[in-house]
Amino acid sequence: MRAKYIIGGVIIVAFLVWGTTAFFKTTVQYVSLEEAAASDQTVQVMGKIDFDLVNYDRDDSRLEFVIYDPEAEDASTARRLDVVYYGVVPGNFDQATSVVVKGKNDGHGSFVADQMLIKCPSKYQGEGGEYQDGELHDQAVEASAGV
Repeated sequence: MRAKYIIGGVIIVAFLVWGTTAFFKTTVQYVSLEEAAASDQTVQVMGKIDFDLVNYDRDDSRLEFVIYDPEAEDASTARRLDVVYYGVVPGNFDQATSVVVKGKNDGHGSFVADQMLIKCPSKYQGEGGEYQDGELHDQAVEASAGV
């Protein structure tokens, strides 16, 4: 009877170790533009799109664009990364504020993206780029409820 519990416990621990290992092998880490340019593993990187340097070849379904550091003060001097994506251009690509690409360096100076996630302006963002102030909203709701 005791041997069954030991064998069952070993099997449970083995599956837990296997599951944890498999999970960590499938996770892809976010890296900086510099790390993405030098990495030979699949990574994720976020950047702003330089729309002056976007080229789409319909025949090959090849989208080439350049991203730069989203935290850079000056886009013209920011670190840049050439990205190549094969597939259909997302419908909201031209409205993107930034993009997250998942892929790896091709060894020839380009980052080949397998997946692309477009970050668009929030529908809760004002026309001037400002976000709604939660406290001002609450005050306005309270004021209108008292009227």
